Amino acid sequence: MKSTHTAPEQRPARPASLPLADLARWLMGQGVLDAGQTLQAERITGGQSNPSWLLRSGSRVLVLRAKPAPAAQLLPSAHAIEREYRILRALQGTGVPVPHVRALCEDESVMGVAFYVMDFVQGRIFRDATLPEVPPPERAAYFKAANEVLARLHRVDWRALRLQDFGRHDGYYSRLIRRWTKQYEASRPAPVAAMEQLAMWLPQHIPAGADSADLTCITHGDYRIENLMFHPTRPEVVAVLDWELATLGHPLSDLSYSALAWRMPSGILRGYGDQDLTALGIPPEMAHVALYCERMHMDLSSVCADWPFYLAFNLFRLSAILFGIGQRERDGVASNTTAREIAAMAEPVARWGWAIAQGQTTDFLSHNHRRHA
Repeated sequence: MKSTHTAPEQRPARPASLPLADLARWLMGQGVLDAGQTLQAERITGGQSNPSWLLRSGSRVLVLRAKPAPAAQLLPSAHAIEREYRILRALQGTGVPVPHVRALCEDESVMGVAFYVMDFVQGRIFRDATLPEVPPPERAAYFKAANEVLARLHRVDWRALRLQDFGRHDGYYSRLIRRWTKQYEASRPAPVAAMEQLAMWLPQHIPAGADSADLTCITHGDYRIENLMFHPTRPEVVAVLDWELATLGHPLSDLSYSALAWRMPSGILRGYGDQDLTALGIPPEMAHVALYCERMHMDLSSVCADWPFYLAFNLFRLSAILFGIGQRERDGVASNTTAREIAAMAEPVARWGWAIAQGQTTDFLSHNHRRHA
């Protein structure tokens, strides 16, 4: 599901990594392919977690997403493609644009890992969140479209979708802080002071009411421009991708995570905190937050008062994810050739999160420049 606006980053799948004959037979058994059809595959690069392939059979194009390794080799709850499949299936017809899923395979005997298959969606994915392919005067409309879809997701009636067991209805931040602390401890090469400090600070500074069930909604968990597919020519989101971190949670966790790009540097962290936003045509961070609050009927001043907690929480979570990428790289199961470079950002991101928790409302580059000056 790569951009049609630029050349796709694909490479032929190695036969050893994707048993096409066995996979074709399984897809026929699921009614996804007709008898006698064969498959061709191309690996989709760019992600850091679950490897993905384009599958072609005649004029039919599908996308396969798989776990990076057998379940026995993965951390508990990591790479939860089963949950990803379930939420994609549940969101069909809700107004939240998602690909149509076709089949889930939890039987590792088929290709060695669990996987699911969905329809290919035609559109554009912008790997550079500054949208260089879009003229600057048109870029704000893309950010507004992303903002609108996030609010639309958070307004979905998850009870009507029978997702009551998709996550606990309260205690979201307490639960996630514990979860990511465990993930960090399981994948760190050595203790990191900033992560240890955040693991103690965050539970003591959860905003009043944020752990209650009052605002519980479906959260994406990795909502950013790079995980959205846009219409080939219009500022319209046609598919939200990469749902493996989705759960029932607090809406401001998604909003604050999406806002990190305004503070992240360009390059490996894919932000635009070091760019001239006015020249780029990108709206300011607080305009993004204010527009969301307007759509969700939230009080902007209350959100801003607790904004440092939400940012620090997401930087703690992001650092734990980066430590996990580093562990996969060391284990030889990383999904991307840039895994080592990305994983090296785990400790700087944690230090930045701790700085924000202490009241230093800086961007990533400013914090790290002062630290090394």
